[in-house]
Amino acid sequence: MPEGDTVWLAARRLDDALAGRVLTVSDFRVPQLATVDLTGRRVLAVVARGKHLLTRVEGGLTVHTHFRMDGAFRLFRPGTPWRGGPAWQVRLVLGNEEWTAVGFRLPVLELLPTERETDVVGHLGPDVLGPDWDLATAISNLRAAPNREVGSALLDQRNLAGLGNLYRIEALYLRGVSPWTPVADVADLEALVRLARRLILSSRDRADGRQLLERHVFERQGRPCRRCGRIIRVAEQGDPGFARVTYWCAGCQPGPAPVGSVRRGSTPSPGGGRAAARYRG
Repeated sequence: MPEGDTVWLAARRLDDALAGRVLTVSDFRVPQLATVDLTGRRVLAVVARGKHLLTRVEGGLTVHTHFRMDGAFRLFRPGTPWRGGPAWQVRLVLGNEEWTAVGFRLPVLELLPTERETDVVGHLGPDVLGPDWDLATAISNLRAAPNREVGSALLDQRNLAGLGNLYRIEALYLRGVSPWTPVADVADLEALVRLARRLILSSRDRADGRQLLERHVFERQGRPCRRCGRIIRVAEQGDPGFARVTYWCAGCQPGPAPVGSVRRGSTPSPGGGRAAARYRG
């Protein structure tokens, strides 16, 4: 599943290509929106809210999309071939005289009044990459469930939005906290959240848009820890239907661990080690 920095970057690129320009192409390739035509309307802005994209157009309408596991937008010059997947995976095409934005494999695609955006993003906590970021609110949200495993709590977008699997795993490792530690037992919860946000901000601000380059534990299962030499473990964490593949080093992150955690030779679930059938985002 794309991290918040990937979604933020997609919003920036789409905003650069579409905002302020009148749509000359509008093609919704989902049954419930098949008759919608936005041509002739000006795009006002494309913004990210957590892992959601909101494309606002004239007339008080917003196109709401979410990538979930495999969705993506690609930008093309008019008349050039589309790359990113077969034509049957295209769910949305919005274009103007200069750019065509093609949405592939979008599991969430809906049109709603702009004034009702809170219906789809109002449940989210403060956005780690947004202007609404508020550390105190995020900490308060996390502490509201003191017995919850911190690894799961950090991924719940209702607590703080935009943080994904990669950065919460790396932040937990760097702070020496087991993902299965109850929130109430984390020695310095604020420092953990600050670090996770700093990691994702660093990735967002890379000129090439690439994510965190040095991974200490993420997708390194079965290999030795770079600090202590212990073998990196992997296990699923979270409620059924929401479980995520979690990596950690028992030597550098002492504390609770799941029963039967895998130590060697395991492989991530399809999708780059991400195993959520559903998503609280």
